[in-house]
Amino acid sequence: MPDTMLLIQMLLLLLFIGGFAGVLAGLLGVGGGIVLVPAFFYTFQTLGYDGPQLMQICLATSLATIIVTSVRSVLSHNKKGAVEWSILRTWAPGIAAGAVLGVLVAASLRSTTLQGIFGVLGVVIGAYLGFGRAHWRLGTEMPRGLTRAILSPFVGFLSVLMGIGGGSFGVPLMSLYNVPIHRAVATAAGFGVTIAVPSVIGFLFLEIDPVNRPPLTIGAVNLVAFGIVIAMTMITAPWGVRLAHAMDPKPLKRVFAVFLTLVALNMLRKALGW
Repeated sequence: MPDTMLLIQMLLLLLFIGGFAGVLAGLLGVGGGIVLVPAFFYTFQTLGYDGPQLMQICLATSLATIIVTSVRSVLSHNKKGAVEWSILRTWAPGIAAGAVLGVLVAASLRSTTLQGIFGVLGVVIGAYLGFGRAHWRLGTEMPRGLTRAILSPFVGFLSVLMGIGGGSFGVPLMSLYNVPIHRAVATAAGFGVTIAVPSVIGFLFLEIDPVNRPPLTIGAVNLVAFGIVIAMTMITAPWGVRLAHAMDPKPLKRVFAVFLTLVALNMLRKALGW
């Protein structure tokens, strides 16, 4: 039977995390996973669940929330005709295959290794958010053939290893290949569904030591965190959207880039035992 006080502490922390992630998603258009994974990690660690598979629980629970938020997002964007279905259809098989491979690799790694991977990739994403430019281009259209066959699994694979949806890698990739930013954001929501669904199914079958598992966890997915975060992001994401229309989000995006980089560096520091 889970300790009542522990559940209350977990509930309060997760309410704050879900609210914060929702505001950021609405305000800056960043995916929740990039915030949720480190937030889950520090929450569960603080509550005493610091086992060798802690990061797997954080990744799986984050990806479970992404199923709901990405489906909602892609349907909303589709009503405005912003989803590039031709890109989504042709990239989805490779992304899904990469996601499945990501689950298999993540399941075999220790939590500290996954922390290090998150730290390194988080610094890369933070640097792009902080220093990237809208006019940067690698080509005039999305890659096809062999290039697509190589890049699409990488998007799914790296996203699962970080517990994030399609936005952090998909939006920059599409922008670099001349897809307008609003269409890149809309289509990346579809990437998120393609990444999250197969990976969560895989994580549901991952065995976690009950001693190191937070209450109400199935496989590696914590149902408490999933339910609370989904409820809070639904409430607070519209607040972030309203804030975005009331102020210039560009300086805030750079502030978030610094915040993300510091969080990623701290993850890396912990992974290295410093």
